[in-house]
Amino acid sequence: MDLQHDDSSPRAPAARPRGWLRAVIVGTMAILFVGAAVGFIAFLSQLRGVETKPARSADGIVVLTGGSSRVSDAMELLAGGYGKRLLISGAHPTNALSDISRLLPDNQSLLLRCCVDLDRSVNTRSNAAETRRWVRERGFKSLIVVTSNYHMPRAIVELSHAIPDVTLIPFAVVGDRWRDEPWWTSGATLRLLLSEYVKYVAAEVRVRLAGAGIDLAPELYDQPTPAPRRPATAQAN
Repeated sequence: MDLQHDDSSPRAPAARPRGWLRAVIVGTMAILFVGAAVGFIAFLSQLRGVETKPARSADGIVVLTGGSSRVSDAMELLAGGYGKRLLISGAHPTNALSDISRLLPDNQSLLLRCCVDLDRSVNTRSNAAETRRWVRERGFKSLIVVTSNYHMPRAIVELSHAIPDVTLIPFAVVGDRWRDEPWWTSGATLRLLLSEYVKYVAAEVRVRLAGAGIDLAPELYDQPTPAPRRPATAQAN
């Protein structure tokens, strides 16, 4: 008796070519990981480990608040004649000049009442927006930028985009934690650097896309906002 093959009987499913897809995914992730690691190393190479006074003076000084000793270091530069006027950008809404004055030596307190302005910006991008208005109002063409060393790369990206025609002179503040121990031995410092690196990359991408005519977020620089707050006795330079 002849047995005939029944085409209707179930067959084993054909093997799907998934090996190449897995290889593409793994290869892409490896490339992204290596690229991120190289970028992080390049970011770290920009961070100064010691504080160095600016090689020259400037028309003005801006300090971006948020880290220890930034304001006092900026006041020292102002007292040393490195700039005509200081903008404290990102001052807490509850802080007034009198509150800041109590933390400073007498000679710096005198300067605070005559030569310092405050603004209430809330992040680095709005710092840049307020700084743009401040330098435009005063006609400044050069600016010393005071902020923490880990924050300086992103601050320069934002400020260069906001005021491309103003010369920026970085003064990086180095915190005690950075001096006392290598960053890779502290989990908190490593997390801070990784977080700042991600923000720095995001700022770079947004600024470069904006330069190519692709705006991922509305510009802050031309939106009307209150002018920086001045003490009543302040005199224009």
